[in-house]
Amino acid sequence: MTQDELKLAVARAARDYVADSLPIGAILGVGTGSTANFFIDQLATIKDRLGGTVASSEATAQRLAGHGMRVLDLNDVEAMGIYVDGADEIDHGMAMIKGGGGALTREKIVAAVADTFVCICDGSKRVAVMGRFPLPVEVIPMSRAYVARELAKLGGTPRLREGFVTDNGNLILDVHGLSITDPAGLESRINEIVGVVTNGLFARRGADVLLLAMPDGVQIFKR
Repeated sequence: MTQDELKLAVARAARDYVADSLPIGAILGVGTGSTANFFIDQLATIKDRLGGTVASSEATAQRLAGHGMRVLDLNDVEAMGIYVDGADEIDHGMAMIKGGGGALTREKIVAAVADTFVCICDGSKRVAVMGRFPLPVEVIPMSRAYVARELAKLGGTPRLREGFVTDNGNLILDVHGLSITDPAGLESRINEIVGVVTNGLFARRGADVLLLAMPDGVQIFKR
């Protein structure tokens, strides 16, 4: 199976999971990225079951609206049963690196509100130790150089994501060369650096459910 075929398979599995798990009229959080886009396209087939959606990026909001789905401001939502999103890497403890698409801050906010975080990805994203995929860190523009120096002290090589600005008007430093053996600890340490908005480690709020697309089918893992 090609990677796109795996993404389609896991998107269909996630649609079925949502249909089976959420009561009719509930609010669903939706992530950002290529796998999330496959999910949005599949979600359109059950859109009448949803009371509305919350998007983790402007791009996701546009894709949802393009399918005729209601997109709500998170500030107007009191409860959210499920948030569905992909991952750039996920370890066996259900911690993730996210933010390859640059939406990490909004993704982290929406995930914090949801009762259940459902991660959807193909088997290539599951790893024993994270860090091969560069860790995104969203920073206030004036702090870029200072934060980069502090990140280098942690053993990584930060590189500015050229020509990219987040939906929040900030910059992304991608940290290469890390071997992340303590995801929750590193997540907190980076977030303590002045000028960091947040980083792409989702460890303190990791996935509750993983739908993992493999050539022989979609496997389900739970925390």
